[in-house]
Amino acid sequence: MSTPEQAIDAFWTAARTRTAPPAEWMNRLSREEAYRVQLGLLARHVAAGERQAGWKVGLTSKAMQIQQKVHEPVLGFLLASGERPSGTRFQFAELINPGFENELCLTVGRTLRGPGVTNDQAQAALTAMAPAFEIIEKRGDFAADLNVSLADNAQQRAYVTGAAVPVPAGYDLATVALELSVNGGAPDRATGAAVLGTPAASIAWLANKLAEFGLALEAGMKVMSGSFTRQYAITRGDRIAATFTPVGPVRADF
Repeated sequence: MSTPEQAIDAFWTAARTRTAPPAEWMNRLSREEAYRVQLGLLARHVAAGERQAGWKVGLTSKAMQIQQKVHEPVLGFLLASGERPSGTRFQFAELINPGFENELCLTVGRTLRGPGVTNDQAQAALTAMAPAFEIIEKRGDFAADLNVSLADNAQQRAYVTGAAVPVPAGYDLATVALELSVNGGAPDRATGAAVLGTPAASIAWLANKLAEFGLALEAGMKVMSGSFTRQYAITRGDRIAATFTPVGPVRADF
């Protein structure tokens, strides 16, 4: 059995039991092997009856890339069972070392197949956008090995979405303005320009990266764009609310 096949077995067991991936895989996986493991997990979820809803893009800010010592974003997959409506109240005890990020959930209206997908082509393929939170979990202390986190689907736990609205032709996603409040405190603000210059660049990068594995970004899929702000930790009792102007609001409680 090859290293990726062994790792898929180990990470699948961890995913099903909601435990940390075995520490023996620390510093053993290359970046490509990590993605092969992640795609193997996706295949097992689908075989078990799950439906893939789309993808997530992470590490879209230069500051995060420098911190993680990477030169490009990263990806993970979204399952339909992970989507929650705005206003969802999560049971904090059911989450493992959780956090959240502030993102747009973008819907791709036509298939994009890399390599060579441009930002303009990605922008033109978008049909809808929704305000969203990504809910992440840190199952184990693997900050020192990004590849283990990627194999474990890049910390993805759930995603909360507000009402989707159409993407107007030619609309500049870089101008979307976020205002975030945690527990009613002073707001944190950012714009879509914090996401690779524009969230459309996340779509282009994703389509081109998927092509390395023989995959396309299929029509109808949703993509979490990457966070407008830093990642926030979640504590019991937290109430989070964000407004993405002109897209709309989203909120969640814990």
